[in-house]
Amino acid sequence: MGKRARRMNRRESAEASNGAPVASNDNRGSAIEAFTFGDPEPVLNRASMLDMLECWHNRRWYEPPVSMDGLARAFRASPHHSSAIILKRNMLAASLEPTPQLSRRTFAGMVQDYLVLGNAYVREIRNRLGDVMRLEHCLAKYTRRGVEPGHFWWVPGYQQEEEFAPATVHQLLAPDINQEIYGLPEYLSALQSALLNENATLFRRRYYENGSHAGYILYATGAFANGDVDAMRDALKKSKGPGNFRNLFVHAPDGKEAGIKLIPIAEVAAKDEFLGIKNTTRDDVLAAHRVPPQLLGIVPANAGGFGDVTKATDAFFELEIAPLQSVFLELNDALGFEAVRFRERAKAAD
Repeated sequence: MGKRARRMNRRESAEASNGAPVASNDNRGSAIEAFTFGDPEPVLNRASMLDMLECWHNRRWYEPPVSMDGLARAFRASPHHSSAIILKRNMLAASLEPTPQLSRRTFAGMVQDYLVLGNAYVREIRNRLGDVMRLEHCLAKYTRRGVEPGHFWWVPGYQQEEEFAPATVHQLLAPDINQEIYGLPEYLSALQSALLNENATLFRRRYYENGSHAGYILYATGAFANGDVDAMRDALKKSKGPGNFRNLFVHAPDGKEAGIKLIPIAEVAAKDEFLGIKNTTRDDVLAAHRVPPQLLGIVPANAGGFGDVTKATDAFFELEIAPLQSVFLELNDALGFEAVRFRERAKAAD
């Protein structure tokens, strides 16, 4: 039998590489080298993490599957996102007929929590006889569902938790397909679009604030005197910051035609991408909220417009506001009396 192959050490590998054939397209020795790189991509997509999260508990209350603080901060990420939620809240609050136990202000807070966070909580305030005097809105951002049925906790911060009296807090939740402890808002599929809309606006603001508008490559191949290249480099550096948009004069007596080329790399593309991102993300957000664009004051791009606003209002009320009213009417079953009552609405188109 022959001897077993032995792995070479580093010194032997280096000696063996000397004189080895080199590929004809190997450009490692050239003066110019171009390459691209990016951030490492996770093997597990973040979008699928939500499907695997559970509502873990600390033996007292359950934690929500999504950060309530993150959803609250994303509420004002996009003007179309917050405006659509505020429109639904105002229309629901205007359709409410206040009762001795529930005021319009308390109801508006519940509606906003339900639309933004997917959960709404109301607390019974009872008199000494045990009767319900009024209903108090509990912020869904800090309210947690207890492990024991009928128990809820108020958790505004670390070591500031407080348990509500049992059977005094009622929860309304938007159904979720992965768990039944907490509700999730319906717009989660368009949340990334709302955040992208915000990022595009912030990027454009920083683009104008920092004064770095020189998105180009200055390509020079002509013959220049000593110090000319350094002078051009200093002039380009001074074109940034306050007082930018200056004109640049270059004199090359012995230069050739097209010896200096200015190649823009970002200016025109950034304008087109900005408008495209803003319009596309706006459509995604409006589709998730199912709000007609004319109700949000969006200017139509075509001469025909969006159609009759009164008909759009009637359709929106029937398809969106009326189903939301039925969600809050479920509170009457939990309370045992009629605390939520809506007035009948006449169609605007009639």
